[in-house]
Order: sequence, then C-alpha cells, then structure tokens
Amino acid sequence: MTKISWWKTNFGEEEIERVVQSIRHKNVSQGKVTADFENKLADFLEVGHVVAASSGSSSLLMSLMAIGIKPSDEVILPNRTWIATAHAVHLLGAKVVLVDVEKKRPAIDVHQIESKITTNTRAIVPVHMNGRSCDMDKINQIASKHNLYVIEDAAQAFASKDKYDKYLGTQSDIGCFSLSVAKLISTGQGGFAVTNNSDLADRLRSVRTHGVENIQDPKVWPMPGFNFRFTDIQASIGIEQLRRVPNRIDHLRKLYIKYRKELKHSSFQIIPVDIESGEIPLYNEYLVDDRDNWVTKLLADGIETRPFYPSINAASYLKQRRYEAYPNSIRFENNGIYLPSGPDQPLDNVRLSIESIMKNL
Repeated sequence: MTKISWWKTNFGEEEIERVVQSIRHKNVSQGKVTADFENKLADFLEVGHVVAASSGSSSLLMSLMAIGIKPSDEVILPNRTWIATAHAVHLLGAKVVLVDVEKKRPAIDVHQIESKITTNTRAIVPVHMNGRSCDMDKINQIASKHNLYVIEDAAQAFASKDKYDKYLGTQSDIGCFSLSVAKLISTGQGGFAVTNNSDLADRLRSVRTHGVENIQDPKVWPMPGFNFRFTDIQASIGIEQLRRVPNRIDHLRKLYIKYRKELKHSSFQIIPVDIESGEIPLYNEYLVDDRDNWVTKLLADGIETRPFYPSINAASYLKQRRYEAYPNSIRFENNGIYLPSGPDQPLDNVRLSIESIMKNL
C-alpha cells in the first residue's frame, strides 16, 4: 500500500548546487552567505533587520533575552501553541501566563489579555498559528497602555499577511520565525528574528554570540548570551528555498480549497484560514469527533495524519490549571487533526485522502 505522508516538501538540485558552492568557497559557518540570506529575508518581509538563529525556538529565547526578561517577570501567551513558546519563557525563570484562544480559531483571545496583566507582566507573545493573524492592532494597543513588549511567534506564518496587507511577524517589537522542515521554506533546522528597532537588533546579534556581536574580538562580556548562530550551509539552502515561495503559496492555497470544497458536507469541520485576505494555510486543520479513531481509519488506507498536540496547560511543570479555564483550547486539543499537507503534497494525495474520509463516514 502506498503511504501518503502527512507532510511533503522537496529540496532540489538548486539547493544542492548552492551548498556545494558554499563549501567550495569555505563558506561553512555563519558568514557572508548568512548575511546575504538575512538581507533577502528582510527585503521579502519589508523589515529593517533580520537575525538568523539556530532554530525558531532559539529566536524566541533570544528575543526574550534581548528585552531583558528575568525570573520575577511574567509573559502572556496563548494556551494553544507549540511548547517552544512556553519553554523560552520558562527556561529564563519567568512565569508563563496563559490565555485561552478564540472559539473558532486557535488565536489568542484578545478580550482576555488585560485581565491577566499584573505589575510583573513584561511582554505579550501572540502566536500566528498556521498563518492566522492575531488581532495585532488590539494587542499593540494593550501593550502600549501597559508599557509592555510584544514578541510575535510567527513560526508557522512566514509570508502570511493580514487583512491590512501587512506581513505577520513584522508588527511588533520582534517577530520570530522557524525554518524547520514542516514550514513554507526550510533549511532543515533554523529560524530567525526580525525587528525594525536598531537597538533590539544589536542586542539580538549579541545574544546570538555569547553576548558580544563580534565573537572574534571581544573587549568585555557586556551581557549574557549563548551560541545561537546559523550557518552558511543552511543559508545556502534558504536562499534557494526563497525562490520557491510564490509557487508554494499558490499550491498550498489549492490544497486548502480542495479540502474545503470536498469536505464541506462531511463530519470534518474546517478550522478556517482567511486565504482571501492573505493568510497562508501551511497545514490543513480540521476538527472531528472521535479523532483518534479517525487517525487509525485513515492510516489503514495508507494515509498518515497527525492529531493536534496538547495545550500548554498540559505541561505539569508550568503549574497551570488543567481544564476548566481553557474550554476552547481543550476542544482544539481533543478534536484537532492535520490532514496531508505541504508545499509539495500532490493534489492527487489530497483526492485520495478525501475519498478515504468519505468512504469511512
């Protein structure tokens, strides 16, 4: 039986050749190829500064370090996000403060944010899950009122725009992106932070290299940091991946539209992405009762899916309330499923996935 993977993305001869050229020219560690990639990302996103990092998780940790988060601080984030968002806060000794998400979308419920602000709150981290835009106008207003930083977790939202034609991840103090495999563009692992604030950009670059921007000739140790550096090998792949973005966006929209049309009258309920306004559906996400049974049924037909990962309050070490405070999050956690997705997922695989679902209704 042919197995349809839940995610499919390709790397071609162009990426291979670019990597070979970098190695031939001894561009291996973080250097001029990384700087070129950063500049190309900045041009694409129309942002002042890009700082590449070893992962999207690293970019989050770097950003919190750059704004000076310390153990007595509190950081507000949604209960529906990948655990990296919370880990970046937790590993700095700060307190994770969770907010439930909207009923129809796993985006932070802005109406609950102010009730969670205390004198210890230092930052808000909205997360643009699957390319969906959080209400950045409202979030920035709240942050301004309470003198807070805003760091956008746009790990799943590269190239996504909101209804105002603004790129997600570029509308706050710092935006963080991932370049891992299941993303619009990938360098295997990696990530980057973006900002229009020159001082924050300098701090990000310093945090990336043990607290000094020029690791080759440090005069003093002015601030804590770590080795979060990128490599020219990864940047070589990323430069070629960037060229694929227009075609990939078009294909992801085609997948989303086909699923939306063919599953409209099934028991699978779409978790909407506003593609008409510029949001990009990286994954095809649905809610369905008896989710785990559906995962088994589809796998029997050779179709790989993924159940949604747990909500953040499931992490016992974060000492959060488990169920009653987050009804919307729990619904997504219990019923969410990823259907076969990815910028190189053949449309025929989507057709076969839909046929399997309709057969098993």
